[in-house]
Amino acid sequence: MSPTLDEIRRAPKVLLHDHLDGGLRAETIVELARAAGYGGLPTTDPAELRQWFEEASDSGSLERYLTTFDHTVGVMQTREALVRVAAECAEDLAADGVVYAEVRFAPEQHTTAGLTLDQVVEAVLEGFRQGSAGRGIRVGTLLTAMRHAARSMEIAELAVRYRDVGVVGFDIAGAEAGYPPTRHLDAFEYLQRENAHFTIHAGEAFGLPSIWQAIQWCGADRLGHGVRIIDDISVAEDGTAKLGRLAAYVRDKRIPLEMCPTSNLQTGAARSIAEHPIGLLRRLYFRVTVNTDNRLMSSTTVSEEFAKLVEAFGYGWDDLQWFTVNAMKSAFLPFDERLALINGVIKPGYARLKWQP
Repeated sequence: MSPTLDEIRRAPKVLLHDHLDGGLRAETIVELARAAGYGGLPTTDPAELRQWFEEASDSGSLERYLTTFDHTVGVMQTREALVRVAAECAEDLAADGVVYAEVRFAPEQHTTAGLTLDQVVEAVLEGFRQGSAGRGIRVGTLLTAMRHAARSMEIAELAVRYRDVGVVGFDIAGAEAGYPPTRHLDAFEYLQRENAHFTIHAGEAFGLPSIWQAIQWCGADRLGHGVRIIDDISVAEDGTAKLGRLAAYVRDKRIPLEMCPTSNLQTGAARSIAEHPIGLLRRLYFRVTVNTDNRLMSSTTVSEEFAKLVEAFGYGWDDLQWFTVNAMKSAFLPFDERLALINGVIKPGYARLKWQP
């Protein structure tokens, strides 16, 4: 029997690619907008607002998709709002069975009301502490720099400054076309000198050059999405696959791919779940992980992403455990802590579900 959604919700899961400003509760957006005097929302009815976010994100364009964040970021400009949003994020992930998550956000987008970058980071960290307490989840934070802006070095230094109190790594995000990761090379070189971890959004809306630069020029530990690596793989009529040099390098070096199936459909990176490259990449044993990207915009959870893959590809518990262990192996945590979660939480949790009567 294939795992059901309810069963999958009980499985221990790991999330590496989730945006804080893409996962707010619709009710929270309405309340925060009212408190802040933010009048830009398309509607103040939570159910209608939730539907608007999903429909506005389903355009097939990454650029159009990104405009929806104007509203969520717009209500996340005070310490109180940031603490609340981060706490609710941890609560929602824990309710979905996530045992470890790395949630990213761009501090530079939350300073319009006067908060400093440090105050923004401290507010989010406090929210994660509050929301994860007693819920069986650990939340690490990734600080994101916007690839079209010029503050990546500042954000990289911020990530290093807070790495011992909850910030586990660095990221760049935003529209890929016209904004290659090499524009931020000084920040990546600084992070490497500081022995810091970082991932790069690459190969989502732009192709192989973006992935190549992220890895070979910038030294990314992981690829945010990386879905376009499929462009370097050819499949014959009999199903055999031939990997190009870049695809072979990514697989051989076990570079993790932070894949977000539903989000990729919305931004036009894939046409359907059944046609999503994740099926081929899993068959070829790339280091694939399954993620949500933006839970509000995609109206999804990690459990729902898994359930869609079960339906499309016939995956069973062994496959879901494989994705989960991949993610935990790829987390920006010390080796012994990753191993403790894999052997003490993840594998026993899947064993109970797999062999339940």
